[in-house]
Amino acid sequence: METITASRVCSILPRRDPAGHKGDFGKLLCVCGSVGYTGAPVFASRAAVRTGAGLVFLAVPEQVWPVVAVKSEEAMPFPLPETAEGRFSLLAEEPIRQRAASCDAVLIGCGLGRDRQTDALVRKLLDIDRPLVLDADGLNALDGCPEQLQRRTAPTVLTPHEGEFLRLGGDLSRGREAAAAAFSRKYGVYLVLKGHRTLVADPEGRLAVNETGNSGMAKGGSGDVLAGMIVSLLGQGCGTFDACCAAVWLHGRAGDRAAADKGERGMTPTDLLEQIPYAMKNL
Repeated sequence: METITASRVCSILPRRDPAGHKGDFGKLLCVCGSVGYTGAPVFASRAAVRTGAGLVFLAVPEQVWPVVAVKSEEAMPFPLPETAEGRFSLLAEEPIRQRAASCDAVLIGCGLGRDRQTDALVRKLLDIDRPLVLDADGLNALDGCPEQLQRRTAPTVLTPHEGEFLRLGGDLSRGREAAAAAFSRKYGVYLVLKGHRTLVADPEGRLAVNETGNSGMAKGGSGDVLAGMIVSLLGQGCGTFDACCAAVWLHGRAGDRAAADKGERGMTPTDLLEQIPYAMKNL
């Protein structure tokens, strides 16, 4: 098992073409949000922009769109069909597919909420032929059917905390390292098992541990920031394992900078977002 280091992350981050334009630095689609969870899509999409993505499209349920649109200055939110409870309905499938076809990577799950139609929509979208990050309720939609991940042909990243990992069928009885490695191999996915000393595992048996970060990051919204960072690096062309390793290190480093500035108790996910550029610049 390797320890993720600053020099390793520095070697991963893609070079920026001085003559490049916004289309050269990754086009992303984030499918996030529901009534009651309007912060998550904003955190994820802002993190994607802060990590270097050129264009970030943000799909949200129709009732959520006015709130998210006001909060979004760089990402481009657009409304999609919803259930009566303000979550994505199955009618959102085709417009999501159309937008994903022109993007380089896709994130599904932050603030999605649980609904019969929403869960079914997530499972239907598993065949999207783009690198895919599943977070939060994008993961919970696979409760009881993680084998559906095995039909994916493009790279797939899962970002569970331990509770979500157990709901997916993970087994922590032999410890986090063994559990992450076994799950990744079994389902052919890249696993980011969040928590103290976050782990990154890939289907080929590679395993890496991250040592940046602090307890001030244990607040709602921090995971949405990480998901946005991962999909951003994927969209910019990083290899999947490398993108995960770089994102978790930078996420933790931004958290350490925020804690140094405001303290672990008072820091927020917004402070994390503000520190991402400096975490990268100071490499």
